[in-house]
Amino acid sequence: MSKSTIRNDDRTPKLSEEPRDFFMTLRDVAFWIRSARADKALARLRSTSTAGEAFDILYRSTSDPYGSALPQFRYQRRKYLSLLSILPRRPYGDVLDIGCGLGVFSRTLAPHAERVLGIDVSLHAVSQARSLSVGLDNLHFEQGDIQSFDSPRRFSLVVLADVIYYLPTLTDVFVQELAAKLTALLEPGGLLLLVNHFFFAVDRPSRMTRRIHDVFRASSDLAVVSEHRRAFYLATLLEQR
Repeated sequence: MSKSTIRNDDRTPKLSEEPRDFFMTLRDVAFWIRSARADKALARLRSTSTAGEAFDILYRSTSDPYGSALPQFRYQRRKYLSLLSILPRRPYGDVLDIGCGLGVFSRTLAPHAERVLGIDVSLHAVSQARSLSVGLDNLHFEQGDIQSFDSPRRFSLVVLADVIYYLPTLTDVFVQELAAKLTALLEPGGLLLLVNHFFFAVDRPSRMTRRIHDVFRASSDLAVVSEHRRAFYLATLLEQR
């Protein structure tokens, strides 16, 4: 598939159609409350522990602190299907899912790739992800921190979804260095999917998301394929030049 075809957002075939029904129910209000409580608990834990230790304690105290795999919550499943629909229909060899948690999105990606590697700073989350993914032979999980992660493999797709704001500093220089690191993990023409909280830039976290995505977009080694603004997240798909 030519690069010109890939960048044409209107005509590029997708892996799946974006869900057309309403993406939330009243029950999903509990999902947001659960996520906010998990982040508040994590902030307390990180004041006295490393990131890995804090996430381990969080995942031990509640098997699914963010509710990502709980069937009663509709929003996250619809979000993952929507993200999947952003991806062009093309062969995907090795895929890297950074900050995979319980591996829900990793499992969503698995049917569309030869191999998917999910990494997370929490060993306990990785252990749960492995248990939940039994039978998916092309799916593997490892403990890993994106700040120190390296691999001899190069990936056709790298996913950084709802992770970057858990890193210790988000200065422009740090984000530029992270963009360069992730680009170096891509094979020629590989794709990077960046996703973060976004509420039309009306709140401070959304404005931070806009800045982060703009830094990635400004990288001379990455070309913007498409950008997708939704009520609660911003997704930018980039391609290694």
